[in-house]
Amino acid sequence: MANKKYILTKVTAEKKLRRMALEVTEQNYGEKELVLVGIKDSGLIIANKISNYLKEVFTGAVIVAALTMDKKNPSTITIEPSIDFNGKIVLLIDDVANTGKAMLYALKPFLETYPKKIQTLALVERTHKSFPVVVDYVGLSISTTLDEHIYVEVEGTEIEGAWMETAAAPIP
Repeated sequence: MANKKYILTKVTAEKKLRRMALEVTEQNYGEKELVLVGIKDSGLIIANKISNYLKEVFTGAVIVAALTMDKKNPSTITIEPSIDFNGKIVLLIDDVANTGKAMLYALKPFLETYPKKIQTLALVERTHKSFPVVVDYVGLSISTTLDEHIYVEVEGTEIEGAWMETAAAPIP
């Protein structure tokens, strides 16, 4: 039987999202536009939450786009709506940064254009990177073992929290 350990409550997650929106504003002060690209599904919900907080403090325009891909086999990646990323500041958003694989492959469409800057944001970051992706804005960074997994709980458009699960030991 798996064992859930909550690491973020709804209230704490909201505070972390608000803080990250302030950090994004500080790092992009004076810019006219930000394009938030959320990796479906939870990353898009986080992108929309960050967008709402940015609209309170960021003076430029904020655009949200959805990136769709199979995280286990990321050969096909789509972004809706279609946006010209040339000269734009892109903020790639996911719920959990585990190995860095999803974010690395999600960068693929941007390599065909010339964005001004690409930044990354994750609500939770694990310390087991297998791919060279650094998360610029992190809600919570946590050390885990390889058999622990982190899940962000969402309900509709709300982040309900995050929990960690330890995989059961295999039965000999």
